Amino acid sequence: MKPNLFTRATGVLGAAAAYMFTALPAFAQEAAAAEPPPTLDSGDTAWLLVSTVIVLLMSIPGLALFYGGMVRKKNVLNTTAMVFVAVSVLSVLWMLIGYSLAFSDGGALQAYVGGLEKVLLAGVTKDALSGTIPESLFVAFQLTFFAITPALIIGSIVERMKFSSLLLFLSLWSLVVYAPVCHWVWGGGFLSDHGVLDFAGGTVVHINAGVAGLVAAIVLGKRKGYGTENMAPHNLVLTLIGASLLWVGWYGFNAGSAAAANGSAAMAALVTQVCTAAAVLSWIFVEFLVHRKATVLGATSGAIAGLVAITPAAGFVDPVGALIIGLAAGAICYFFSTAVKKALGYDDSLDVFGVHGVGGIVGAILTGVFAREAIGGTAGAIEGNIAQVWTQVYGVLATIIWCAVASFVILILIKMFFGLRVPESVEVEGLDVNLHGEVVQ
Repeated sequence: MKPNLFTRATGVLGAAAAYMFTALPAFAQEAAAAEPPPTLDSGDTAWLLVSTVIVLLMSIPGLALFYGGMVRKKNVLNTTAMVFVAVSVLSVLWMLIGYSLAFSDGGALQAYVGGLEKVLLAGVTKDALSGTIPESLFVAFQLTFFAITPALIIGSIVERMKFSSLLLFLSLWSLVVYAPVCHWVWGGGFLSDHGVLDFAGGTVVHINAGVAGLVAAIVLGKRKGYGTENMAPHNLVLTLIGASLLWVGWYGFNAGSAAAANGSAAMAALVTQVCTAAAVLSWIFVEFLVHRKATVLGATSGAIAGLVAITPAAGFVDPVGALIIGLAAGAICYFFSTAVKKALGYDDSLDVFGVHGVGGIVGAILTGVFAREAIGGTAGAIEGNIAQVWTQVYGVLATIIWCAVASFVILILIKMFFGLRVPESVEVEGLDVNLHGEVVQ
């Protein structure tokens, strides 16, 4: 019997319904797999705006005052001016090409350095996003890291380096050393592929700056009168104020690196405070055992050591881990800034290597020990993942080798063509009056 129109229509509808119910799970899986496009989050944006401002506060005035107070009075203006002008030069370089080298696609060289597609911040429009924040804000936040890292090196060469040669060195170093290492860790380079943990810049910022500072101090040579003349800080009140500004600004450095207003940022802020306070106590305790005095310079140096050491670990460890890292950093950095420096005889004027380099190494390696999977998604040695320690050591060694070699080459080239040191008469009389025509009364 030939089916009528109604029967045929019913059959077609039934087949369609059966197909829909069969295909529904597949459609659901596809929908679940497809992530919605990122949208701007006003809370994350507000927090990163604040973080950017207070990280800039770390450089100017924080670092300028911290270093300015530790030099002799005849060189205080030169020292603070070095930081102030360096931040200006580096800000322009970041806009021109630095951001592109650090955070764009490097193509065949992606493992080692970014490309040129973001030169002059091409494509960074008002509406462009980086996750849940405007890309322009991400650029500004990372700019503050790009500016302060080379500025840290200044502490190793104060009171004897030519102003023009310093700015040239910092400019070349920021592009040849900082930008590639930043790309290795945060821009999709080979250290991130190897699983190296660096939440806010233990390798990128502090080991980098510390090693470069040591190389620069050795290439430049000792200050005239080093070891025989009194080179005590001229104003430790300035240093204390500068250190305090650095401590406050470090919340933007570490908690801001979460790139969101969330639990990760909150934990980073907490462990930053715990580690820093522990390092202060550790440094002055050892200092008291050795010299029977706890000094203001020691307390401020201990604070910076703790801030440095927690930087790579801030998004991965709990408060107990932070406490241990701080206690270790304070004691170890004291040892390197006093006994080791004296034994080896190099003139790292303001202990950039002893505090930033050594503190960064301590923090990076101990991140591999105390990382908690529940906090940062990666387990450390205390949770059975001993391999993470060796991964951290790999990241430390790669950074040290590249930074040391590249820094040395840049310094030697500048020395050959432009010279590095001021004349002896200028160094004796003071850099303020001779290079700037100004003095502090």
